[in-house]
Parts: sequence; structure tokens; C-alpha cells
Amino acid sequence: GGGGGGGGQVLIGGTDVRQADPEALWSQMGLVPQQPFLFAGTVASNLRLGREEATDDELWDALEVAQAKDFVSKMDGGLEAAIAQGGTNVSGGQRQRLAIARALVCRPDILIFDDSFSALDVSTDARLREAMGPATAGITKVIVAQRVSTITEADQILVLDGGHLVGSGTHTELLATCAVYREIVTSQLGAEAAA
Repeated sequence: GGGGGGGGQVLIGGTDVRQADPEALWSQMGLVPQQPFLFAGTVASNLRLGREEATDDELWDALEVAQAKDFVSKMDGGLEAAIAQGGTNVSGGQRQRLAIARALVCRPDILIFDDSFSALDVSTDARLREAMGPATAGITKVIVAQRVSTITEADQILVLDGGHLVGSGTHTELLATCAVYREIVTSQLGAEAAA
């Protein structure tokens, strides 16, 4: 316990999350965890978990944004293709993309990606983020990432080191003001990217 540590608050719609009704809060959010869980059923039943009335067209649109349309269309049955409990019949990257599509189908006010792009190769990650721009206009996106390339376009980047906030700003601002961020960029993208 004990110890200093600054306070801080997270506001959603002007309300401190500590004062908000948890159920109301969660109903506004879509979460894509690093290790997403898929349930026994079909691609469609997994995508409709958050919004049962979603049309097939909406499912295909979400799959396209999530870079999952190609592999789902090749699966036996497409949207009706079987998914094993835990998604054990698809790869880790495919599970992440299906979970991202599921979150997009929900149309939440806030999308939280908790290291959700880690199993994707860099080019799939880049295509997904490019497609997500227009598809998630007006949605607040919170992206927890280890890979700098995933967050360079963010409006606001928060740099944590040992659980403490050590910098905040845009990619360009942080390169100029935050040594920890510069070190991360240099180690991942090379010295020229941090210059």
C-alpha cells in the first residue's frame, strides 16, 4: 500500500467513471481483449452476441473492416461456418479479427482494444486500422498497445512506465517531449523513426 501517486479521473460523457452506474457504463462499450473468447456456434452467432438483430449485410461489413471477410468467405458455410468452443478451429489472428468484427457489430459509443492487434501481422494491422477510420467515425477508441505502429495516428497517446503516466500527446509531440516514448519508438521502428 501507501505511497504518493497522483490522483486522476476518467470522464465519460462528463461523468467520472467512479460515480457512474457500471451497467450503464458497460452498455456503451465494446471490449476486444488480447485473448478474445469465441463460443461454440457459428461465425454469425458469435458476431451477433452483442446485437442479435444485426443483418447479414452488417455482419459482412464488420468482417470486411476487421480484415476477416476473406477467410470467413472461404470457410465452409461462410457466416454459418462452425466455430468450436473457444474458437479453437481458427488461428489466434483470426480469433482477434472475429472479436473485432463482433465489437463493430455492437456499434458502441466507446471501443476498447486491449492489445487486440498483437496477433496480427503488421500489414493486416495497418489495413484494419485504415478501414476502421471511416467505419468507426464518431466512436471513441481506446487502444492499449505494445506496438507503436498501432497507435501513431491516435489523437492522444498516454505513455505508461511501471504503471505511472510519463507522457501524453500526439506521436510527434511525444517524440519531442517524452524520453520513454522515444526509446520505445527507437527500439521498435529504428532511430530514424524517432528523429
